[in-house]
Amino acid sequence: MGRSRRTIPEELLLLALDPATGTTAQPQSLDLGLAGAQLVELALAGRIAPDGDRIAVVMARPTGDPTLDSALELLRRRGSPVRAVHWIGGPRLGLRQTYLTHLERCGMVHAVAGQMCGVLPTTRYQATETAISREIRARLDNAIRTGVPPDPRTAALAALAHAVGLGKHLYPGNEGRSSRSRLRDLIRHDPMGGLVAHAVMDVQNGVAAQPRRGSAPGNGPGARKTARSTTDAAGVPGQSRRHGHGSMARVGAH
Repeated sequence: MGRSRRTIPEELLLLALDPATGTTAQPQSLDLGLAGAQLVELALAGRIAPDGDRIAVVMARPTGDPTLDSALELLRRRGSPVRAVHWIGGPRLGLRQTYLTHLERCGMVHAVAGQMCGVLPTTRYQATETAISREIRARLDNAIRTGVPPDPRTAALAALAHAVGLGKHLYPGNEGRSSRSRLRDLIRHDPMGGLVAHAVMDVQNGVAAQPRRGSAPGNGPGARKTARSTTDAAGVPGQSRRHGHGSMARVGAH
């Protein structure tokens, strides 16, 4: 996979970065969203495909992206299709920091060291390629305002942005209510993005125990209940926030 195209996890993280504070919105749910975004990216690359509410590997050849390829290898090792909700809810914390470090090495964000309460080291991130962030946002805005069905990548990005609760970050206040509603509605334009977005919401809502049956996009329990709106106001502390509890958290940025 060449570097001429940004991946959906990268774009989701850039959307979540607050340019004023250098922190990420919805930090508790963003790791889930990034795990889901990896599934969508692998599906678009032809490596995996949905099998009901499960994910099956259809081509094990690496993409060339180390972080995505680590996820692909873990899926391959399962040996049989895995439910999307179980994969996304698995113990792979730390994707947010993995991708922040990756974006820094790619020169797309700049890390600024600081301290919280004068003691705990923190790191805030500022986008250095602001034109890229504007282009990503413009694609969402265009899909929302024109009503024209977006391309699969933009539809999946919109679905994941809604799933992790970025709607109020991107379109705040009463004036943004209609835009948030249309952002949610874009979930229907990409089947894989919709499957993954619903799985992200199901994990957050604690309804992952039973398979989703006969749910139409926008009608599942996750669509009626979104994640808590929280912001990582103190930034991303240094080593203390790098959980390293799973294989994905240990992948080096490329």
